[in-house]
Amino acid sequence: MSSLTQHKYLPSFHHQVCTKGRLVHRIRVYCSTNTTTTSTAVKSKTNVNQLIIEPKLAKPPIKVVTDANHPRDSDTSLQSTWSHRAWVAVGCTTLLISLGESIKGSVDMNMWVEPILAGWVGYILADLGSGVYHWSIDNYGDGSTPLVGAQIEAFQGHHKWPWTITRRQFANNLHSLARMVTFVVLPIDLVFHDPIFQSFVAVCAGCIMFSQQFHAWAHGTKSRLPPLVVALQESGVLVSRSQHSAHHRPPYNNNYCIVSGVWNDVLDKSKFFEAMEMILYFKLGVRPRSWSEPASEWIEEIEIASQSQVQ
Repeated sequence: MSSLTQHKYLPSFHHQVCTKGRLVHRIRVYCSTNTTTTSTAVKSKTNVNQLIIEPKLAKPPIKVVTDANHPRDSDTSLQSTWSHRAWVAVGCTTLLISLGESIKGSVDMNMWVEPILAGWVGYILADLGSGVYHWSIDNYGDGSTPLVGAQIEAFQGHHKWPWTITRRQFANNLHSLARMVTFVVLPIDLVFHDPIFQSFVAVCAGCIMFSQQFHAWAHGTKSRLPPLVVALQESGVLVSRSQHSAHHRPPYNNNYCIVSGVWNDVLDKSKFFEAMEMILYFKLGVRPRSWSEPASEWIEEIEIASQSQVQ
């Protein structure tokens, strides 16, 4: 009598990666056991030579950037246009009006503590807002989504070429948020004149508008960043390079906040976004992109072409 062939599978470490950068392997082990029976006794014999190990990569390899497949500095999509500059100028103007209203009201009413506290609350909530917005466009919608389709498409490309954000010109990087800030803050400037509320609006909207610049700095190298920016990152005032780099590693579902990053630990440890994804899935039947294995569009391409040319 012979026993059936047994198959044993080791767990597949889904969405995990080694901290030292080595690829996680999934192995399949086949064990075959032969048993013989005699009339007087049962003797078992195991053939250990039939142990077979088949390595399998659980994570797609990181692609190497070549001259043919990466955006160039001369790419017009990275350059600012006069329209971009105009929107950034208008957005900054609305912020200055709001800040001016706050300062004027504080001077007239001789109060400073409340507006400062309101500004601090705006700064904290801006980081939370940046995380929620970043999570939503990372996981839902596509280029055809009304109003934010272009931003969704841009963020998907950012996952593939994250280093290009450091080469995107200033107004090109900020114009979309500047336009949004203009449409939201300008009516507030015309209607509300309370210094406490205006302080909150000025700081919150300002941090949201410039969050893409903070994001770009988080992808910069320390040697190329202004010393003041590095100091703000290391003190936690702006999102740090090390913290944001975790967002660009599997499983691509954490560290979404890009103003100061103060909310990242709170949101990730509480599984806030995972809970939101479950609610949306059961209510609307929509799966977030983070539930699937990264598509080729999300696999980072590392720019080493220039280094190879130097060598």
